[in-house]
Amino acid sequence: MIITAGYNIYPAEIERVLAAHPDVAMVAVGPVPDEVKGETARAYVVPVPGATVTGEELIEYCRGRLAAYKVPRSVQFVTALPQTSTGKIMRRRLAGLKTEPAI
Repeated sequence: MIITAGYNIYPAEIERVLAAHPDVAMVAVGPVPDEVKGETARAYVVPVPGATVTGEELIEYCRGRLAAYKVPRSVQFVTALPQTSTGKIMRRRLAGLKTEPAI
């Protein structure tokens, strides 16, 4: 759970919305420290091969489907997400991913 300015945000809810986007192959959401709000949500996205989606487009996609406080504040594109041997995403390792710059 991510707590943003006193609001509870469940990463699975944001992940469901982003996973429905046609240019997203895999997604995970994790917290990022924020001086004002405590934490904000960041989406780590593995795009579909050949997709040209941008972080701004994904954020706008979420704005139409989520409450304003639940919309991720940044999107990080990655080549793969850390997973356990059973395929479960290891959320604690998201912050240490080698990624492209956040958008």
